[in-house]
Order: sequence, then structure tokens, then C-alpha cells
Amino acid sequence: MRTKSVAAALAALITLAPLSACGSEAAADEGTVTIYSGRTQNLIEPILNRFATETGIDVQVRYGDTSDLALLIDEEGDQSPADIFLSQSPGAVGFLDQQGRLAQLPADVLDRVAEGFHAADGNWVGFSGRKRVLVYNSEVTDAAELPDSVLDLVDPVWRGRVGVAPSNASFQDFVTAMRFEIGDDATRAWLQGIADNDAFTFANNAAIVAAVGRGELEVGLVNHYYVYQAKAQDPEFEAVNHHFAVQDIGSLVIVTGASMLASSDSQDQAVDLIRFLLQEEAQRYFSDQTFEYPLADGVPPSPVLPQIELGGSADIELDQLGGDLQSTRTMIRDAGLQG
Repeated sequence: MRTKSVAAALAALITLAPLSACGSEAAADEGTVTIYSGRTQNLIEPILNRFATETGIDVQVRYGDTSDLALLIDEEGDQSPADIFLSQSPGAVGFLDQQGRLAQLPADVLDRVAEGFHAADGNWVGFSGRKRVLVYNSEVTDAAELPDSVLDLVDPVWRGRVGVAPSNASFQDFVTAMRFEIGDDATRAWLQGIADNDAFTFANNAAIVAAVGRGELEVGLVNHYYVYQAKAQDPEFEAVNHHFAVQDIGSLVIVTGASMLASSDSQDQAVDLIRFLLQEEAQRYFSDQTFEYPLADGVPPSPVLPQIELGGSADIELDQLGGDLQSTRTMIRDAGLQG
């Protein structure tokens, strides 16, 4: 299998960023909240800065890979400095919930989203949604030949044409969802088929979309919003999202997750921040600036986004995705897919 190396992004997966501060020195008067964020800095920092400015709460952030941060929090246990974990996907935050690391959120926070977008026990809540898609370059690939199902990408016709990001949390949640939908044996066979089909592996979705836009890669499995962000910077960007069939597992809607650690000494500030993420100001930021789907009731998505049925494409409960994070990662590695 050929591997597309993206050295800088790969280094980010194994080197956690130090804590960075949002807000002014005067903000410390209202308390401090420490966040471990699997959301990348460019996507989440602007709204965290707004929170710090509006509330006077000092925000300290440690950025890193979602899955790695979840495992770090579990390893740190009650001594973790984190008050909040912001997860790129429900699998990692669900893992911490099952480890007993999270505290229940207030009802007014949970009630801001539909029941399927928060943990059944109330220990985490989704604040934005991303749909899985196949990105392609319309100058390189004919849309008519794109498959209706993600499962068809193991067909030999796609040999050496597909890019994946196996270390990405959303890809890992997609694989876990596939395990629930078609079973471990079939999922293992699909992963092996992707590897045997000479897939290119990347450290993250952004690298896949960039390679497709340059015409260096034909298609790649990513979240929907990367293309919209790229086109906002360059309207001539040559990449388009292909949507699999509505009920196909390849059309899974994956949510970001916000949670408060049970060991936190700043739970009031933590709840304030999570509540802020679900208020209209923040939800419109996610919709209009990062091109994700807002989850709070009453906030419409950006008009540039296609209308979708939020709730996912397959009969998958998001709570399930955290149940076997380590096994999913092992299954991906065993297939020979490395980011």
C-alpha cells in the first residue's frame, strides 16, 4: 500500500500542543476553565475567544488529536487538569463516559438539542454535525462513475484512486458505526479491501481535500465541510462533495461532543462554556463560518449547505460509538492502514 506522507500533520498527532490562553488577563477574575480540545485550533478558537470576552472567564486550551486526548484524560484520571473535553466525534467522548470520567450536564443544556444528539445519561452533548462524503475532483473524475455505497470502494476499479485518514476521529467513528451496521467480520474485510486496493493514507481530512483539489488524488473519504471551507478561500477550488445513498453507512452524520469532567474543580465555568456553544451566536458561527450543521433547536444551517435529515443515515445510536474505541483503532491498524 502506498502512503501519502504529510509530515507536519502527522507530527501533530503524536505531539500535543501546550495549553494556550484565550481572553485577557482581567478575565481571570471570573475564574478559569481548562479545555482539552480535539477540535483543531483554527475551527474552535474564534468562538472560545468570544466566550472569554463576553463572560470574563479565562480559557486555557490544550489542542491535540481527539482519540489521543481521550486516552490521556483516562490515564490522568482524577488528577487531570481538564475541566472540559471537546471531541471531534462522539466515539472519544463516549469512551470517557463509559470510563466514568464525565459529569452530568444540566437539563437546560441537554434540551437545546434533539434527544439523539446527547448522551442518554446526559454526560455529553453534541454541538455541531458533519456528514460523511466522498470528495472528488470534477476535472479528473466523472461523477457518473461514483458509487452509491461506500462499501463499493473496495471494487478493483478504485485501486490506487482513494484517500483515507485512518487516524482521524471521524473516520474511526465511521468504522465503529460500520461495525454496528454490518458486523466486525464484514468491516474488517472492507478495511482490508481498502488497504489491498492501494489506498493513499493521510493524517487528516484537510490533507485529503487539498490533494483532491490539486488533482493529485481522485477521491477521498472526508467530512462534508472541508470543501466549503476551501471554496470560501478560493471559489475556483476544484473539489466537490459526492453524497452516498441516504441510508448508506457512508452518509453517516457525526456530531462533535462537549463534556464536563467529573473531576473538574470549575464545573460552573465549564457548564457556562458548554451552554454558550449551544446558544445562537455560537451555533451560527459553526453554521456560517465552519460550514457545519448547527444542532441547537431553531438555528438553521447555512444556505450554502445541502439540506439533510439530521440524525444519521444508518440506525446507529451515537452513544454506541464510544463502546469499543481501542478495538476499532486496532482493527484499522491490523488492516495495514496507518495515518
